[in-house]
Amino acid sequence: MNFKSNSLLRTLVLILFFSITTNAQSETNALGQKITVIDQKENSNVIKNTYKYSIWPRINNGYQMKERPSRRIRNFEKWYSKRPEYVQRMLERSEKYLFYVVSEVEKRNMPMEIALLPMIESAYNPIATSRQKAAGMWQFIPSTGKIYGLKQNWWVDDRRTVMEATNAALNYLEKLHKEFGTWELALASYNAGEGRVGRSIKRNKRNKKPTGYYSLRLPRETKNYVPKLFAIKNIISNPKKYGLDLPKIKNQPYFEVVKINKNIDTQLIARLAEVSIEEFRLLNPQHKRPVINVKNVPQDINLPYQNIHIFNCKLQFIW
Repeated sequence: MNFKSNSLLRTLVLILFFSITTNAQSETNALGQKITVIDQKENSNVIKNTYKYSIWPRINNGYQMKERPSRRIRNFEKWYSKRPEYVQRMLERSEKYLFYVVSEVEKRNMPMEIALLPMIESAYNPIATSRQKAAGMWQFIPSTGKIYGLKQNWWVDDRRTVMEATNAALNYLEKLHKEFGTWELALASYNAGEGRVGRSIKRNKRNKKPTGYYSLRLPRETKNYVPKLFAIKNIISNPKKYGLDLPKIKNQPYFEVVKINKNIDTQLIARLAEVSIEEFRLLNPQHKRPVINVKNVPQDINLPYQNIHIFNCKLQFIW
């Protein structure tokens, strides 16, 4: 009887052991002996869940540019840390667009620092306009916008769009990177113009000087451009260090595209979708008139993804 009890106990212990280790991984210690790590998969799931619900870890995992520590970077870190309300407004504003921009940057295997560029260009404001008539969150001037296929007419200004302007900006940056060889020089050219950067490189070559970004004679704004981007990156990587908090932004689409086949008033679209007209304009800032003008080609509009169903349902009753 005692023998049977001992056998039964050993069997139960073995079953329990194998049930615990089915999801575990085997590793080897310093003596060459196999050991079992039980919690490794659980920890991996925690990381995946964090990545799933917040966009910030996804952004922080995608940086590729090598930072060169400098006084300029430290100065901009101080500038932003002293203006928490400004940083908060900028980051909250980016919520509508950040997922789309991050996804497009990832598709092209570009440095994730590029997804932060609208923060220094326009504070992620798609209706921003500069004194030089640059427009949108990527701040295209009219001539460069036309080169990259962004329509500008009485009805629309595609330099302000979320999707078209983002893709145009990434196309332009990829072209500049191919031309100049580094992302620092590509960013400098995006800011100051490729002609000016090219001339500065030629000047340094003639004088037998280095031709990297940090060695060129460039306008003050352009010399500050990359350090400012690195300052933003450092703040997002470690906001507590600078006394700041990041808003909660989910790692999921904020908006979806709906095709419009007939002319329709923008106020009516907002009512049907149950969103404010301000929300509609921020998602569709390219439309300059209160009517979506459809000629022969359906027009795309962006609406919050949770409002798409109600919009489509109500639209059926009026069309």
